[in-house]
Amino acid sequence: MSTRAPVPPTPARRSIRRRQQIAEATRPPRWVLLLPVLLIVVELFFDVTWPHTTAAGFLLSVLPVVVAFGFGPVAVALSTVLAIGLQLLLAAGVGHLTEQHHVWAYVSTGLAGVMGTALSWQRGRQARDLVRVRSIADELQHAVLRPVPVRAGGLRTAGRYRAAQADMGIGGDLYEVCETRFGTRILLGDVRGKGLDAVRTVADVLGAFRVTAHETADLGELASQLDRHVLRDATDGGDDELFVTAVLVQHCAPGTRVDLVNRGHLTPLLLGPDGVRPVRGPAYLPLGLGHLADGGHRPTGVDLPHGHTLLLHTDGVSEARDSSGAFYPLKARLAALGSTDPAVVVDFLDRDVRLHSGRLADDLAVLALTPAPPGTSA
Repeated sequence: MSTRAPVPPTPARRSIRRRQQIAEATRPPRWVLLLPVLLIVVELFFDVTWPHTTAAGFLLSVLPVVVAFGFGPVAVALSTVLAIGLQLLLAAGVGHLTEQHHVWAYVSTGLAGVMGTALSWQRGRQARDLVRVRSIADELQHAVLRPVPVRAGGLRTAGRYRAAQADMGIGGDLYEVCETRFGTRILLGDVRGKGLDAVRTVADVLGAFRVTAHETADLGELASQLDRHVLRDATDGGDDELFVTAVLVQHCAPGTRVDLVNRGHLTPLLLGPDGVRPVRGPAYLPLGLGHLADGGHRPTGVDLPHGHTLLLHTDGVSEARDSSGAFYPLKARLAALGSTDPAVVVDFLDRDVRLHSGRLADDLAVLALTPAPPGTSA
């Protein structure tokens, strides 16, 4: 049995997390929280310094609106009462309590309080809507892209996914790790295109893989079935240019050999004590385009000794560019890392690629797998 991490949160934990997210989304910068105090200090300074030349309390008319940018409706209402009270006190101090322009200042402050309360309420509602959208995106990601197991069959595995559009939570990259009666089977791929159409294709391909991986003995035939599935989707959707680049891997415990079928995807890398090298093998046409070529899809056997890690990745890693346009030096950075532990490799790439590019321009998916040490259990 495999152990999946992280464990899906319970409804109570999700509720607590959502409240925390709402609090974070509505929390303004500290300088915004200081603006109401600064406004009151400035008003009192002018009124004390030039009591007979300054319109007493007029700056306080905007206090409720300023408070609305950093606090909730109750705080805005209280600030309105405070502002009008200070205006009355300051106007009385110079003998202008009931003068017409001061009366209209009180009215203006009250109206500002009403608008500020509405503004604060609307700001809170938008924050809650934003948190809800992000929560839906997170649930969608975990429903479509299941967490990578720590252990799958005879393999230790680690993975990471980052969508370029963070609000969506999922993009056009895909992965899956399945334990079947034929061994542990792994899929990593990249859908042509972006947006919701790519997300739909990701869900369709993963659904097909999760079924056929358990029913098809030959890895090459599994790739062919996925190829035909993508072609049907392209035909049904009227998208003649739809295709999916993918790598399929199979491992049967307790051996140290993996079989690999590359359908037009980036070349996997083998990390070992002696460095980093590409795993060469036939690169067949991407899924959805297999009808354009003849012949079967024979898996490539790859020796994966203990202490070595097979790395699968999408172009969100290898084609990440820095500010000068230089690509991320994947092999050089992995060689400099000096570790083949899957979790260490994945965590390093997640950090290092984002440091290199600043902001992801494409989705990023990484899977790393290595044989589990003899005698260990899931």
